[in-house]
Amino acid sequence: MTAISDQVGPTPGAGQISPAQFDAFFTTGKPVKRHSMKAIALVATLGGLLFGYDTGVIAGALPFMSDTVANGGLGLSPLTEGLVTSSLLFGAAFGALYGGRLSDRYGRRHNLLMLAAVFFVGAVGTAFAPSVAVMVAARVVLGLAVGGASATVPVYLAEIAPKELRGRLVAVDQLMIVTGQLLAYSTNAVLANVWDGHSTWRWMLFLCSIPAVALWIGMHRMPETARWFACKFRFGEAAEVLRATRTPGYDIKAELSEMLDVAQESDARREGGWADLKTPWIKRLVLIGVGIAVLQQLTGVNTLMYYAPTILTETGLGTNAALTATIANGVVSVIAAVAGLWLVGRFRRRNLLIIGQLGIIASLAAIATTFGLLVQPSLEAGTTPPTSSSYTVLAFMLCFLIFQQGAVSPVTWVMLSEIFPMRMRGFGMGLAVFLMWIANAIITFSFPLLISTFGGTGTFLVFAVVNVGTMLFSWRMVPETSHLTLEELEGEFRTVS
Repeated sequence: MTAISDQVGPTPGAGQISPAQFDAFFTTGKPVKRHSMKAIALVATLGGLLFGYDTGVIAGALPFMSDTVANGGLGLSPLTEGLVTSSLLFGAAFGALYGGRLSDRYGRRHNLLMLAAVFFVGAVGTAFAPSVAVMVAARVVLGLAVGGASATVPVYLAEIAPKELRGRLVAVDQLMIVTGQLLAYSTNAVLANVWDGHSTWRWMLFLCSIPAVALWIGMHRMPETARWFACKFRFGEAAEVLRATRTPGYDIKAELSEMLDVAQESDARREGGWADLKTPWIKRLVLIGVGIAVLQQLTGVNTLMYYAPTILTETGLGTNAALTATIANGVVSVIAAVAGLWLVGRFRRRNLLIIGQLGIIASLAAIATTFGLLVQPSLEAGTTPPTSSSYTVLAFMLCFLIFQQGAVSPVTWVMLSEIFPMRMRGFGMGLAVFLMWIANAIITFSFPLLISTFGGTGTFLVFAVVNVGTMLFSWRMVPETSHLTLEELEGEFRTVS
C-alpha cells in the first residue's frame, strides 16, 4: 500500500492519513448492506435501455409523423424530418459534455437520478407535442438525458466494478442500448400493425417514460462509486462501498490504497478540467478518446438504426413490411451484444476493435454493391426493385451489425470508461461523447440528403472508404487497456508519456 506510511505528508485536500486511520476505514462496526454487481448493472443500465429506445423509436414514428396534420401527423418535410431526428442528437452532445462535468462534481449516482427525471419530462413532451417546433424542443430535452446517460452509465459501471469484471459489466450497457432499440422496433411494429390510428406515433414515444420511472426508483437503492468518493477524499465512504460491493476475501485495502495514491497525485497536480489538456499525456489520452468515440459513429451504424425502414422502403418494401423487417436489426444487435459481453472479457480490446472494423468495411462495400447492381438500375428505369434486393440489403445490414454491436461498440464504451484519469474521468468521457454525438448528428442529418443525391451505392461506398481510415487510426493510436485496474492504467499512461 504505497499511499500509506507512518506519517504521510500533507497534500492539498487530503490531510494526513496514518496506517491506523487507514485501517479504521474498514473497522467502523457499521452493518454493511451488500449490493450484487448484477443488480447494480441491471438498474444502472436502464439508462442505456432508455438511450437505445429513444434513438430507435424515431425510425418507426417518422412515417406516421410525416403524415398531414389532418391525419394526425405533423406534416414533416425532408428538411423537418432530418431536424426532428437530429435534434435529439445535438441535445445529446451537450448532455454528454455537461453531464460528464456534473458527474465529476456531484457524483455518478446523483447524475443518474437527475437524468431519470429529464428522460421522463422529454418522453412526455415528445408524446404530446402539438407542432414541429414543440417536438424539436422536446427532442432536445430528451437528448440531454440520452447524452448524459451515455457519458455517465459506463463510468459508473467501470468505477464500481472489480477489474476482472469491468469489461463485461460496462459491455452490459451496450447490450441494454441495443435491447432498447429492439424494444422500440418491436413496439413500433406491433402498434403499426395492430393499432394503426392517428395517435400511433404518440404512444410509441410515450412508452419511454416507463423505464425512466424505474431508473429513478432503482438508483435510490444503489451506492455511489468508491472511486468518486476517493476522488473527493471521502475514503471512509469509499471503503464502505468496497465492503458492500466486493466478495468476501477480496483485497479491498489494496484497492483503496491504489485509489488514495492516484487521488493524492491528481490533487497535487490540480487535475480535473480544461487546463489539464496542456499536460501532454492527458492531451494524448483525450485525443485518443475523442478518436475512439467519433470513429464509432463514422461506421454509419446509426444511419442503419434510424433510417432502416427508409432504406428498405427504397429497395421496394412497403412501409409496414419494412418496419417488421427492421425488427431483425434489433434481434441481431442483441445477439451480437451478448456475444460482445463474452468477447470483451476474453480477447484484447484493441484487436477486437480492429477485427470489427474490417468486418464493417466489407459489409458496407457489399451494401453499396447490392444497391449498384440490383436497386438503382430498377429505380432509374422507373420500376420497383426485385424483392430479392430488399432481403440482400437487409442481410448485409445484419452482417454489419454483427461486427458493430459484437465488437466495435462494446470496445468503444469499455475503452472510453477506462482511459481517462480519475480526477477528470467524467469530464474526459463527457468531452469524447459530446463529439461523438456531434458526429452522429451531422451524419444523421446528412444521410437523407446523401441518399437522395448519390443513391445507396455512392453513400455506402463513402462510408466504407472512411472506415478504412478509422481502422488505420485504431491500429496506430489506440492502446490496450485490458487486465489492469483503472489506477494501474493511469500510472502506465503517465509513465509512457
